[in-house]
Amino acid sequence: MCTPCGDRFTGYRVLVDPLAPLLDLADVAPAFASARDAVDAAHRHRALRKHGGQVAAEASLRAAVASAALDGSRFDLEEVRGGTVTDPVVQGALRVAEALPGMVDLWPRAPRQVLAKLHVLAARGVVHDHDLGRLTSGAERIDALAGLVAGNETTPPMLLAAVVHAELVTLRPFAGPAGVVARAAARLTLIGRGFDPRGLVTAEVGHLSREPEYVGSAGAYATGTTDGVRSWLRHYAAAITAGAEEISVIGDGVLAAV
Repeated sequence: MCTPCGDRFTGYRVLVDPLAPLLDLADVAPAFASARDAVDAAHRHRALRKHGGQVAAEASLRAAVASAALDGSRFDLEEVRGGTVTDPVVQGALRVAEALPGMVDLWPRAPRQVLAKLHVLAARGVVHDHDLGRLTSGAERIDALAGLVAGNETTPPMLLAAVVHAELVTLRPFAGPAGVVARAAARLTLIGRGFDPRGLVTAEVGHLSREPEYVGSAGAYATGTTDGVRSWLRHYAAAITAGAEEISVIGDGVLAAV
């Protein structure tokens, strides 16, 4: 894992937050606070009072389409909505999105098992069946990441999700659309830790809208330097903010249609 995160720990539960120093990096805490405020405001959108299910379904669809695009499978949202897109990466991202609610409780208890399940869903039809759910690299770092996720009620949810995402998207421990797995794991973290319990924040849309920054900051994180990690965390906060703004866009559209 990134050098600024320090040495990893052993044991099942996280009693002391090993990621806390990351919030002391320049401009990170204010960026996270601003993103938190944007999410809180979006969660008060009036469409959610009576049409929350519609908003959540649309957010899930948009997140899946954006996640597939970030792994190189770019298709128009309306074409995907219409069911005419058979691209296996898109179909995998849709399967992942559909399955996420059923994995929320298992994620903090058995993260490695969930990652394997996510890969099976995301990569079916893309990689050989023998490779589904199997790590291709980085077993030690995946063990460390699993230790960070399991039983962790200490690290702030957005910070934990950012590190989960960065570790998986830079390590790419699975064959095929590993980025879809990384973004899904981050989404699970935000949902399960109560930051976004209904899964409305389309951070994936935010990443896609800032794709050069997304790629660049992920690469910077992979260097393990303080500046690299800071770059990624600031990008992540910006993506969460954009994902919160998308809730309002979706909610306005739902209200206009009723």
